Amino acid sequence: MSTQASPPPAPLEIVVVSGKGGTGKTSISAAFALLSPHAVIADCDVDAANLHLILEPRVLSQQTFVSGQQAHIDPERCIGCGECLRWCRFAAIHPREGVTPRRFASDPLRCEGCGTCAHFCPTAAIRLAPRTCGVWMHSSTRAGDMVHAALDAAAESSGKLVSVVRREAQRLATAQGATHLIVDGPPGIGCPVIAAITGTHIALVVTEASVSGAHDLQRILALTAHFGVPSFVCINKWDIAPGCSADIEASAAAQGARVLGRVRYDPSFSSAQIAMRSVIEGDSPAAEDLRALWHAVTAEAARLGPHQSPASSRLIGRDALTTSQ
Repeated sequence: MSTQASPPPAPLEIVVVSGKGGTGKTSISAAFALLSPHAVIADCDVDAANLHLILEPRVLSQQTFVSGQQAHIDPERCIGCGECLRWCRFAAIHPREGVTPRRFASDPLRCEGCGTCAHFCPTAAIRLAPRTCGVWMHSSTRAGDMVHAALDAAAESSGKLVSVVRREAQRLATAQGATHLIVDGPPGIGCPVIAAITGTHIALVVTEASVSGAHDLQRILALTAHFGVPSFVCINKWDIAPGCSADIEASAAAQGARVLGRVRYDPSFSSAQIAMRSVIEGDSPAAEDLRALWHAVTAEAARLGPHQSPASSRLIGRDALTTSQ
């Protein structure tokens, strides 16, 4: 009687998020990627990605991200009646410059792709075409393979692009048998953050010892609690305001989130970033803090028990996403 080998365990997915920008989230994500024995990395901060500034990725493949629609007005069929201008609620319609008689055009930075102009155009001069919003890439880095993206200026659908990046990183991590999937999540509490955390194994919320850091920590912890994501806290630069850090720790505990690490203020962070390196690649007090934080996070993951494929792989797989080679 033949027996089939059981599939390898799914990679442990750790999403690093913050309620506000500038807390050191990306620095911690890079350190985790380098500390993992075998990591795949996902930079889900697609609106303002900067993990590549530390890990220096070499692009292996690049694909176009297409989402939503954009109105295009055929100048040959446009009769200048102004119905599109009348009905557009986003000020996306304007007269073509230097054209007589009057003809109209659509501003791609303002157009929301709602289709109202096309519906009311009496000559069918307006068509809706797929909108290219950016690119996503598969790259190699010294910390492991990375999936990352660049959203076009003023482009929408960053939440969908986050889903694409995370889904592809999950697929890659499973195929490689990686031990960890390290996700550098976007800041805030909006749609991109929801796309980054839903169904993950563990969320590490990075905050700073400040009033705004404490305030936004409460908001992101409320979000992770809503989606049932096991969440823990790291206080960066805790020694700048020890009293504030103590208040943050008490506030986090009241929301059911334990502080797993405190990272001291260390100028080595700045010097490492200037050198396009992680602080973990040097010998500094903060590097010691980050190693202790990594061990605490992985120990907490072991305490939570065996991890299966995250539910997010089912949730984000249903998104109506279109990519082209």
